[in-house]
Amino acid sequence: MAGHSKWANIKHRKAAVDKKRGKIWSKLAHGIIVAARLGGGDPETNNRLADAIVEARKENMPAANIDRAIKRGTGELAGADPEELVYEGYAPGGVAIIVEALTDNRKRTAPDIKHAFEKNGGNLGQSGSVMHSFDRKGIVVIEKEGAPPEDQLLEIVAEAGAEDLQADDEGYTVTTPAVALEPVKKALQAKKIGWISAQLEYLPHLRNEVDEETARKVQKLVDALEDNNDVQNVYTNHEPPESMLDELK
Repeated sequence: MAGHSKWANIKHRKAAVDKKRGKIWSKLAHGIIVAARLGGGDPETNNRLADAIVEARKENMPAANIDRAIKRGTGELAGADPEELVYEGYAPGGVAIIVEALTDNRKRTAPDIKHAFEKNGGNLGQSGSVMHSFDRKGIVVIEKEGAPPEDQLLEIVAEAGAEDLQADDEGYTVTTPAVALEPVKKALQAKKIGWISAQLEYLPHLRNEVDEETARKVQKLVDALEDNNDVQNVYTNHEPPESMLDELK
């Protein structure tokens, strides 16, 4: 399989930048609440919760905040439970966009998402309007330092069901079918190999190559969506020109 493009790798690094800590913590808390609600409050038996806690700690989220979010998820503390929602639409240039959100008030979130699309030259679509252009995949990003050689790592993840391993100067990106993400993580844990991130993502079948003007319009819409506290992830199928890669890091 074809690996991640340079733009996809940039997306991982860009997503890790802490622009506004309060918003980051709010999004992470939502993720912990949902994970605890679905699988219980014990990270030893709830892999999704364990991953959410790891991500929260990477962003220096206080332990008290993490504990409070877990208790909200398990019902020990009162509060509205966030629900997972997926929005689909188009950016300028016909670029397809998928937005993952966690919200405790869909009547607030839906109009906000629609407004972000319309204000930035896009339009919110119906369910299924762009989903056919993406596959749901597991993505594991591993730092090169401390990892085994590429051939050994490939053998470990391939035996666990991974589809692809791509290397760059900073590390490795492992792509798996959605159902193989947990087996691959367990295989890495068994070999004491850590990772930067491990999550399900939407990957486009084909990328829509756009010019610089369109790429900037798309990025403006993506930034507006990501500024929404309820938005967890934004995926697109656009490919900016090589001349913009440094600018978008």
